[in-house]
Amino acid sequence: MTSFVVKAECKQIFEGLGSLVDVGGGNGSLSRIISEAFPGIKCTVLDLPHVVANLPEADNLKYIAGDMFQFIPPADAFLFMLVFHGLGDEDGLKILKKRREAIASNGERGKVIIIDIVINAEEEEHELTETKFLFDFLMSVNANGKERTESEWAKLFSDAGFSHYKITPIFGMRSLIEVNP
Repeated sequence: MTSFVVKAECKQIFEGLGSLVDVGGGNGSLSRIISEAFPGIKCTVLDLPHVVANLPEADNLKYIAGDMFQFIPPADAFLFMLVFHGLGDEDGLKILKKRREAIASNGERGKVIIIDIVINAEEEEHELTETKFLFDFLMSVNANGKERTESEWAKLFSDAGFSHYKITPIFGMRSLIEVNP
């Protein structure tokens, strides 16, 4: 399913990229799908040392052990799948500001790609919104994180120095958010 969505629905987001860092990408399953669908993209998965230890690399898929709050390698795009819902606004803003600085130092070339939950109570079915609010409660209790509405995402992006974003509901409860300078 994810492979189909990446190839069919997200093609325009990944086309033209030369490199991508999957921040907090775990075992790299999403990056592997991206690297296979778009062989011209050099994908790097950044996660904690115990997560990426001994994972098999490929020509265009590498793993780096590290802490996203300390260092994220340079790239054309930075992918965060279900990372921000585990973070409060302060930590989310720190990461986004660093990515904005990295894009600025690259001649304004680059973008942030986020796959996460966006609460949109006005346009969603009631049960879907209730489920998202349940996740919001769980994230606030267990991880100091939160689920965000579109206006909360917009404020986070604006405060980090980004001026353009596009939210596309695409993965059931999750949305794909493309953030540009």
